[in-house]
Amino acid sequence: MQTFLELAKSRYSVRNYLSKPVEQDKLDYLLECGRVAPSAANYQPWIIHVVRDPMLKSKLEETYNREWLKHAPVILVFVGDHSKSWKRSDGKDHTDIDIAIIADHITLAAAEQGLGTCWICNFDSAKCRLFMNLPDHLEPIAYLSLGYPAESTDQNSRHLKRKSSEEIIKFDKF
Repeated sequence: MQTFLELAKSRYSVRNYLSKPVEQDKLDYLLECGRVAPSAANYQPWIIHVVRDPMLKSKLEETYNREWLKHAPVILVFVGDHSKSWKRSDGKDHTDIDIAIIADHITLAAAEQGLGTCWICNFDSAKCRLFMNLPDHLEPIAYLSLGYPAESTDQNSRHLKRKSSEEIIKFDKF
């Protein structure tokens, strides 16, 4: 069994998928791992759209024009509900943070199950909103491609590059 650190280090962005479908029990497991994710004040301002239908997938592919996305068996669309999110006293809306937490839970659970993922944030959110018929208070925040990595998929050296602990961790000082 991998430690959490080993799991976290093994996860990377996959942009080359096998055509093999993701089994429903694995998908259910990933979604349950997301469902139990923490959120600010436990408001859970999220909706996950599981997109497997080829017609809807082709519409989403129009919002992020990358050839590799066409080969991902599943696209998860993380939608934030701003009407249900916690807001800090200065008005800071925590929807994006909460979406990042749930997406990360699913990303790491997918790695545990031998599945690959890639976070996608650089998509046309207006087109996505239109294709998915989302009301104004719901915002498409991120996509997560999901599937079995192709054998030719390998970690890019960019995935392994990390800042040193000294650069990012400060104890009791600024």
